Amino acid sequence: MQSTTESPSASSKSYQFRSERQESWTKLESLVGKAEKKGLKSLNADEVLELPHLYRGALSSLSVARSISLDRNVVIYLEALSARTYFLLYGQHQSTSRAFIELFTKAWPQAMRSIGQELWLATTVFMLGLIAAYFLVASDPDWYFSFVNQELAGGRQPGADVEYLRGTLYTTDKEANNLDVFATMLFTHNARIGIMAFALGFALGLPTLWLLFTNGAMLGAFLSLFASKGLLYELGGWLIIHGSTEISAIVICGAAGLAISRHYVFPGKLSRMESLAKHGKQAAIVAFGCVMMFFAAGLLEGFARQLVNDDVTRYVIGLTIFALWVLYFSLGGRSGARDEMSDETGDDTASVRKDMA
Repeated sequence: MQSTTESPSASSKSYQFRSERQESWTKLESLVGKAEKKGLKSLNADEVLELPHLYRGALSSLSVARSISLDRNVVIYLEALSARTYFLLYGQHQSTSRAFIELFTKAWPQAMRSIGQELWLATTVFMLGLIAAYFLVASDPDWYFSFVNQELAGGRQPGADVEYLRGTLYTTDKEANNLDVFATMLFTHNARIGIMAFALGFALGLPTLWLLFTNGAMLGAFLSLFASKGLLYELGGWLIIHGSTEISAIVICGAAGLAISRHYVFPGKLSRMESLAKHGKQAAIVAFGCVMMFFAAGLLEGFARQLVNDDVTRYVIGLTIFALWVLYFSLGGRSGARDEMSDETGDDTASVRKDMA
């Protein structure tokens, strides 16, 4: 370590500081280097037990070095050594494929259960929009285009005859030829809506609530229109085969956004940034998982719904898929030991950040 220009007293202080602690730093650097090359399993039991103590000693030295303005090279050395040890102890040491398996078998359903309150709120707001639009359109069809974009309606509008509306619910052989393109378009569109619902949570959640309400209102307007023509049952089959996944994903993304907002406004004992870092990670996992739901919904909408024209079969497929999602989020990744270990790791990480601040 090369020293910068400093006063005799500062140089003496820096030398004394290094000489008293250099041995433990060198030992820590040796262990970290060994583990980085050959993995943590290359350390024996004594070395594994000693590593956290040496790490905390390095953090303590770094804190002291900063507070008394020692040689800048000492501070840089300790910062680098502490960072290497941190990533060794708390970093991810698994393959990409294993990380994805871990995400979908444990992390995603566990994160979903952590936003239960927000999920109920998001569902309630969505349903309020649906109910309000349904009865407004039922009482006066002129309300329809207040909730549904005319281009998106695609001819499904008040004044259309029953046979035309019925025809929009079923697919001919000619229409089935471009289903892959249609599926891609639907995936992109719906994923964008869901990610917006998540991202707008940073604006105290109000735009997210409005987006959930308006999407619910659009669905309510569609339901009211088809109900007025005696086609509510047929529309339900057309919707549920993909909507059980797609609508659920939109609502879940909104709930993840609301979770970010809640933990930022009400951080509890943590600072706002600490609360955002802790709970924002869970919300981000939920949102990422929802992208996969949108992908699945795009396939169902572009293929299964278009290729299956029987109403009963559509309901069976849609309700079965919805039941599978509920079971997955309710039971997936349930492990008391795993949850407890995650909590302990979170506490350790928070203490490390506090020590390094």
